[in-house]
Amino acid sequence: MSKPPISRFPVPEISDLPEDIRTRILAVQEKSGFVPNVFLVLARRPDEFRAFFAYHDALMEKPGNLTKAEREMIVVATSNANQCQYCVVAHGAILRIRAKNPLIADQVAINYRKADITPRQKAMLDFAMKVSFEAYAVGDADIESLAAHGFTEDDVWDIAAIAAFFSMSNRLANVTSMRPNDEFYSLGRG
Repeated sequence: MSKPPISRFPVPEISDLPEDIRTRILAVQEKSGFVPNVFLVLARRPDEFRAFFAYHDALMEKPGNLTKAEREMIVVATSNANQCQYCVVAHGAILRIRAKNPLIADQVAINYRKADITPRQKAMLDFAMKVSFEAYAVGDADIESLAAHGFTEDDVWDIAAIAAFFSMSNRLANVTSMRPNDEFYSLGRG
């Protein structure tokens, strides 16, 4: 039985990609042992690939009051709400690894309100969900609530930017019918 395609759009060969993109993809493969399908699907449009990953890295890899695991929680919770299979599976794996907890990603993906997370993290995810679905309704009370949990203005910006960026990413993944790599399902579980 052959594997289903990873996208409904043509996917370029790694050898045919511009050098900078090929180098990045091969570095990811070296580190993780496989190439996440998002890299291959987005590589068909090199300028957008570069912009996407530059913003992704600016949001997800920087130091700050939000831990890398909390940043992944935002992605998993909002991606589930957006019904993005790729992002829930892929970022769920990253969350399990970053949180060092094999249960947390499944809990956050299914219903973060019942997950084993702190009240601070629940407030963070409540805000991220509001940004994802009712950004027009965000007001001073939302910011004040986050401040009461110790979030700074920069943290609020980061939460909003991650939720907004992954709302866009979820839509691209759904339109392209991006398939999660099989490797993601077992990462961080044992």
